[in-house]
Amino acid sequence: MMQTTLDSLISRACELLRYDSSAPLIFNSGLFLFLFVAFGAGYLLLRRATTLRILYVIAFSIYFYYKSSGIYFLLLVFVSVCDYWIGHALDSSRDEKMRRQLVALSVVINLGMLAYFKYTNLLIEIANSLVGEGFLEFQNIFLPVGISFFVFQSMSYTIDIYRRAIRPLQRWIDYLFYLSFFPQLVAGPIVRAKDFIPQIRKPLLVTRSMFGVGIGYIIIGLVKKAIISDYISLNFVDRIFDEPALYSGFECLMGIYGYALQIYCDFSGYSDMAIGIALLLGFRFPKNFDAPYKSATITEFWRRWHISLSSWLRDYLYISLGGNRRGKLRTYFNLLMTMVLGGLWHGAALRFVLWGALHGVALALHKMWLAVVPWAKAYGKDMNPLSRLLGIVLTFHIVCLGWLLFRAEDMQTVQVMIYQIAHSFNPAIIPQFVVGYKEVVALIVLGYMMHLMPSAIDHDLQRKVANSSFWWQVALLVMVAWCVMQIKSSGIQPFIYFQF
Repeated sequence: MMQTTLDSLISRACELLRYDSSAPLIFNSGLFLFLFVAFGAGYLLLRRATTLRILYVIAFSIYFYYKSSGIYFLLLVFVSVCDYWIGHALDSSRDEKMRRQLVALSVVINLGMLAYFKYTNLLIEIANSLVGEGFLEFQNIFLPVGISFFVFQSMSYTIDIYRRAIRPLQRWIDYLFYLSFFPQLVAGPIVRAKDFIPQIRKPLLVTRSMFGVGIGYIIIGLVKKAIISDYISLNFVDRIFDEPALYSGFECLMGIYGYALQIYCDFSGYSDMAIGIALLLGFRFPKNFDAPYKSATITEFWRRWHISLSSWLRDYLYISLGGNRRGKLRTYFNLLMTMVLGGLWHGAALRFVLWGALHGVALALHKMWLAVVPWAKAYGKDMNPLSRLLGIVLTFHIVCLGWLLFRAEDMQTVQVMIYQIAHSFNPAIIPQFVVGYKEVVALIVLGYMMHLMPSAIDHDLQRKVANSSFWWQVALLVMVAWCVMQIKSSGIQPFIYFQF
């Protein structure tokens, strides 16, 4: 009996140490909850031993990434070693030519690695189209989870040192801690070194307010991801995009609206959980989403959507291209190129390039409109109510057109869905649709209501959760977890942005 129990424990321990590509370790899984509770106990024991606590977190972070990408965790270590030493060389050098070469080396290492894993087959496809089919064979290349996020984060570190905006870290383990910190490792937010580094060796302090706000973020993240996003994806959105020709134009349009909510709840839900978990560990992350579908202009949308990426593209790509310093035409070109490259960052496919181009053109046209109509508002916050409402509706539908390009598997799917909406809308099926998809409709309505509620109400609810007693917070978290278990219709669904 004792031997059987021991064998069972050994088997479970081996399972925890085994990499399974089909079962990445993600926040909304029971395994992560179990591991995080165990990790938290050790974290509290080491709260006064700063260096040991840093090493402990690094070990858990590397394990967390290993469970998502296997042996490719070595890429993370490789990048940390390269950019740590490049950062020191940049800081100590007074030769501007050498400094430019060093920062270029960092960019080449990071983007070269990213290009190999994400764009090798795209380059092969281009070569075959130019030379002839079969000239090069497509490669079976595994894409490490979240590689785009930690590469961008590491590049921002060396570029900021080059710009003399920050000083390099004196300990490599501190840099590895910054780059590998597990709450934001695989899907962001992209945390800047200047914001995070000062927190690394500060005395650990988790105030009552930080704990409560962290629990609140985790709860809302679970609701967004595991209840709203996963359910409408599996039970409606995926069906529409898989076979759009089988559905009416109204259903296709609802599928696009559903995907707009799905990707927002999925990605912002991950960011909320990452921010909440970081707060429980004594670290503060910047906000990554700010109700983007309330935006009345496309410029305002990019001030509210995936803020860490949009600000990264602005600071390290748009400004490096010249920003708005070289005339209007160059400004419009820089906007277009920034968004096209941002689209390509999401994936090596024409639809992502077109998604980026759509947003680049929309941003350029909006900037052009501001130049022609000087009283127009860039961000829509000072518009009169009617103009703002019309702006929100227009901006949302431009964004939804982009989401159609983003989600569709190929351009034929895009054409079919647009054709169905234009030629076979069939509004007569609306009552039947509502009855047949009542749970999906209810969750879509709930999701958009949560998103569009006034900020004052949202902040008031967050404050009430943060100020409630510890046991009420735990009870609320358990209740949400129970709801997740009741509503899920299949295995744990990975986050959409894991693929980027």
